[in-house]
Amino acid sequence: MKKVNAPTKITFARIGISVFLLLAIFVMYIVDEFNPFIFKANIYLTNDKINGPYLNYIMLIIFVLFLTACLTDFLDGYLARKNNLVTDLGKFLDPLADKMLINSLSIFLVFSFASINNSSKIPFFCVIIMVIRDLVVDGLRFVCAKKGKTIQANIYGKLKTVFQMVMIGLILFNGFPFSFFDISWPKYLHITDFVCYITTLTSFISGVIYVKQNIHLIVGGDTNE
Repeated sequence: MKKVNAPTKITFARIGISVFLLLAIFVMYIVDEFNPFIFKANIYLTNDKINGPYLNYIMLIIFVLFLTACLTDFLDGYLARKNNLVTDLGKFLDPLADKMLINSLSIFLVFSFASINNSSKIPFFCVIIMVIRDLVVDGLRFVCAKKGKTIQANIYGKLKTVFQMVMIGLILFNGFPFSFFDISWPKYLHITDFVCYITTLTSFISGVIYVKQNIHLIVGGDTNE
């Protein structure tokens, strides 16, 4: 049995962080559902505690874990390319780990929790589009696997992932620093909302490119070497 190399171990670590975050979010949901207590773990950035910008302790803790996972994403890819350790297992696990991390947090940041006061949210229709895009791409990857082929993520998919990481980080920071001047703007028209729209468009376009490049798999052709 071949030993798992260092980049793949780092990818497994990112999957572990993603699973931990999923479990933590589930526990938070249960606590919020039964609502034994309601706390506002806020860090107010001005003296105006009603209409002023603020951060949230819980979201900042999640951000630290999220940032750690994002750094492992760049680290495992860098080590794999530098040391020529790119494997089929790594090609399969890397996008899987990214989707576990990003999609779970994106869905989490759509909802409001009584115990977490955070004004910035990801518009639900953005998450729907991005999740559907990932399902289509994963379906094509499955077709490739059936044909004994593994397709490595392209530059467009990586760009989409970077945009999603920036979007989630900005939402976890409750729109900071833009919240200093756009907190009173209408719903869906905050700067964080436009970041979400750009990210969604990037995700959609990358999905279209991926389908266009691999449509021959659906009609019975073979992948290009």
